[in-house]
Amino acid sequence: MKHTKNETQNSPHEAGDVPEPAVPAETVILSSRQVEELQKRAAKADESWDRLLRTTADFDNFKKRAARERQDAAKFANEGLIQKLIPILDNFEMALAAAGSGNAENIDSLKAGVAMIYQQLKAVLVEAGLEEVEAGGKPFDPNLHEAVSQQETDGVPDGHVARQLRKGYRLRERLLRPATVVVAKKPGAGSPAA
Repeated sequence: MKHTKNETQNSPHEAGDVPEPAVPAETVILSSRQVEELQKRAAKADESWDRLLRTTADFDNFKKRAARERQDAAKFANEGLIQKLIPILDNFEMALAAAGSGNAENIDSLKAGVAMIYQQLKAVLVEAGLEEVEAGGKPFDPNLHEAVSQQETDGVPDGHVARQLRKGYRLRERLLRPATVVVAKKPGAGSPAA
């Protein structure tokens, strides 16, 4: 590029002067009070940023701690129930030892002991929220009962449970196992006509 005479005379490099930085036309000159205010705001922004970083780290730590606590709660959820069942297990072991001795006198005490263990176990389970599903003589409910067959009978109304083969259980409102039942039907109701 060739320089014109005016350009070369105005060029600071040729004159040996250091060039001054170019100042845009929109440059705003701030007072010392405005600079102080901006510095305060910048310090406040830095403080807020640090607080945000600490809060974020605290929240991440909280989430990790809560996840660990949920895992521990699931892992040891049945601890109280198991502690209540251990004495029942001890009683069963004593009953089995008594049954192994073979004494005829021990038979009656063994029966009484097993009955007491049954009541003890049942009480612990009821305390934990276990409920038996009522079936005998009740209307058949497919939400609570599992029918395996029908039986003709006059003693039980049609569509009601004639016999319970296996007990059903709920844990509070949730069905754990339906009761296995035989459903009554009127005599001759399902027979082919002769």
